[in-house]
Amino acid sequence: MAVITAERTNPATRRKKTSSVALKMLMAGTGILLVLFLFAHMAGNLKIFVGEDAFDHYGQWLRDLGAPLLPRTGFLWLQRAGLTVAVLAHIFAAVLLARRARAARPVRYAHRPKVQGSYAARTMRWGGVIILLFVVFHILDLTTGTVNPVGDKEHPFANVVADFAPSRWYVTLFYTLAIVAVGFHLRHGIFSALRTLGQQSPRGERRAQAVALALSVVLVAGYLSVPFAVLTGLVK
Repeated sequence: MAVITAERTNPATRRKKTSSVALKMLMAGTGILLVLFLFAHMAGNLKIFVGEDAFDHYGQWLRDLGAPLLPRTGFLWLQRAGLTVAVLAHIFAAVLLARRARAARPVRYAHRPKVQGSYAARTMRWGGVIILLFVVFHILDLTTGTVNPVGDKEHPFANVVADFAPSRWYVTLFYTLAIVAVGFHLRHGIFSALRTLGQQSPRGERRAQAVALALSVVLVAGYLSVPFAVLTGLVK
């Protein structure tokens, strides 16, 4: 009993617990910020169904946003910088929390009971790697135009149509794999964020699971609708 009391009153233990809570809040906050960006970006992508002029105009509007206070593309660079900081902070918090979780279980048993968890939770690591590789490719493809067949920053519609043309089915396949990974990552991440922010009762957890699933399905469907519309000739 004295040992338990000592642990509870140990300042180092309390600081570590407080630090872990702060890391979870950081991970949840940055995750929410990234989710909001993903949905805003998806809404912009869906303008491709309105037509070439509307989509190209949207691309130009993003480049001119903030003018004359900001130089052309200034808003986009501020956005990229903010997203980079959010991603790095998110990864930092995730890695540190994972290390602490492993340190709290230093003894490895020969036969451990199977951990009950969702498929998304068990694939967060490799899903994160796929997402990271996809982000790098996506930047080189549709941001800088380095690996895009057209690569014209002034005509984003032509870039997208050329990118997901039937002859480039492998790009669509990789895009699909990455977006599905994002969906699994998002489902688990939103659920974890909602739990961190207070949805911890049985009813709250069920609600959080439903919200996380619905948002991830909407996001995956919205993002995949564009490449498959190009692949099938609906958008050309």
